[in-house]
Order: sequence, then structure tokens, then C-alpha cells
Amino acid sequence: MTLQIREMTETDVDSVCQIEQDTFSMPWQRQDFLDMIERDSLLYLVAEFDNMIIGGCGLRMIVGEGEITNVAIQQDYRNRGYGSLLIKELISKGSEMGVAAFTLEVRCSNSSAIHVYEKLGFKAEGVRKDFYEKPCEDAVIMWRRQQEME
Repeated sequence: MTLQIREMTETDVDSVCQIEQDTFSMPWQRQDFLDMIERDSLLYLVAEFDNMIIGGCGLRMIVGEGEITNVAIQQDYRNRGYGSLLIKELISKGSEMGVAAFTLEVRCSNSSAIHVYEKLGFKAEGVRKDFYEKPCEDAVIMWRRQQEME
């Protein structure tokens, strides 16, 4: 049994969409993930365990900064460190592509995700009021800057 983290391909999109549907109240659609494959400024990684997609996360790159999007792990594989491994690989690949600062939003109530992000060097720097819908909730804005990690 091995875990492989790699770039998403079109054949992975349906599996990623299903994980997204199971995880988020306002999931991305199939075309959103296809866009992640097609555009050079976007990157989406998947975690594959025993030939099955168990998670993924994305990165939008804008002038040296990267926004991490849609970190999701299939329910049966959570709390095993796979999300952390995905984000570490995403940061590594983003850094290779010139990204020096990474940001993300997370629901205020998602303390387990916030804890993971803090362990990976992210710091809460603000709140986006009523950012999320279904249910309405604030988002914590977190940043991880390269110069702070050196």
C-alpha cells in the first residue's frame, strides 16, 4: 500500500469531484477542476492510495503569491497526515515555480484544519466576514511567507 502525490489528470476529475461533493457545502463543478489542468498559473495535486484518489488540493499562482484552494481528503482517510503531505508537496511545487508566499481561507469553526495549517507554518492574519455560505460563517485568512520560514 503506497501513497503517491501527483498532478491531477483529466481521468482523476470525476473522483476529485466526488470528494469535493462529500466535503464541501458549495463544491466546485467538474469544469472548475478541468480549468486547473489546462491553465499554466493553476496547479492541482491529487493523493492516490492503492490506485484510488483519496484527496486533492489546488494552487492559484498570481505574481509570486499562491492561493491554496480546495484541500479535501476522502472521509475514510482523514486524520492520517495525507492532507499535510499534499499541502507540503503543493508548497514545494509552488516554490519551484516562484511562489514566495502562500495564502488560504478556512472556516473559523474548522479547528482541525487550522491546526494542520499552523503546523505547516501558516499564521492567521485576518478574518473575512461571512465569507462562507451554507452555513454562513467567517473565514480565517492564513499566510505562509517564505522569508518567515528561513
